[in-house]
Amino acid sequence: MSGLGGLNKSPNGVVIGLAQLQLPDPHTREALAAQVDKVVAMVGKARRSSNAMDLIVFPEYSLHGLSMDTNPEIMCRLDGPEVAALRQACIDHRIWGCFSIMEYNPDGNPYNTGLIFDDQGEMKLYYRKLHPWVPVEPWEPGNLGIPVCDGPNGSKLALIICHDGMFPEMARECAYKGVEIMLRTAGYTTPIRHSWKITNQANAFCNLMQTASVCMCGSDGTFDSMGEAMFVNFDGVPLVEGNGRADEIVTCELRPDLVREARVHWGVENNIYQFGHRAYVAVKGGAQDCPYTYMHDLAKGEYRLPWEDDVVHKDGSAFGYAPPTRTFKG
Repeated sequence: MSGLGGLNKSPNGVVIGLAQLQLPDPHTREALAAQVDKVVAMVGKARRSSNAMDLIVFPEYSLHGLSMDTNPEIMCRLDGPEVAALRQACIDHRIWGCFSIMEYNPDGNPYNTGLIFDDQGEMKLYYRKLHPWVPVEPWEPGNLGIPVCDGPNGSKLALIICHDGMFPEMARECAYKGVEIMLRTAGYTTPIRHSWKITNQANAFCNLMQTASVCMCGSDGTFDSMGEAMFVNFDGVPLVEGNGRADEIVTCELRPDLVREARVHWGVENNIYQFGHRAYVAVKGGAQDCPYTYMHDLAKGEYRLPWEDDVVHKDGSAFGYAPPTRTFKG
């Protein structure tokens, strides 16, 4: 199914490379520029190593590292030199690219942002992380929803970032919008290894969707990221798994046409369809109500857990952040 990492690309295949990028630690404009050069060079490596590769995916934090430094001097802007260099790399090497930036926000904390450019340098997807990894991460909550885009060779793509993938609603939203390949970029460290694997598999199986996921890799002298690139088929079975070797590009051919086939023809475990058509054997068309209390409460702005008052961490104080005073305006 993996086509030997794209060595034997099929007419309907999409070959993706997941870059297990060495974890950086930039704190100056000069260090950020050097890291941009490193990522641009890796785009070239991706193309040289595989003529068949359609898309190269870089992890979350691939420019900024895990320091959580929110210094405006090293934040990126969509019209800034860092994004321009990433865009140009896709043009120069005739390849799609998925990149991570920490985006300057004049109205609050920076956004944790993901970008996808096509092989002509056109921005195809612009996403701001919906679920920062609290209480550790200081990023502003995303306000763009979960966008999807048409990808290479007729595929439909979405991008979620790191902790987003721990919420099954994120993957379900992607599939509901027609996504066949869900990318997940991350900066996770080794304690999350097991959770990383089982959620990548569950997100794929529960939505008849293929997932392609990658973390930063190696040590910056303080943190140790795990790499662990992972491709999972729509039946939940891993196709290709990476390791902890920094700067390795792990490749796989995915088949979105088989995702589309399964979504149409599967009966048993076609969960993305059955979710909105409960018990269609017993009642015509299945029950199409919404029996989930948490969905109703969330929609009304009344989401509240039975143990809400006992939750200890409700802001970033434990990690040195001052309690926020602003409320979210979506």
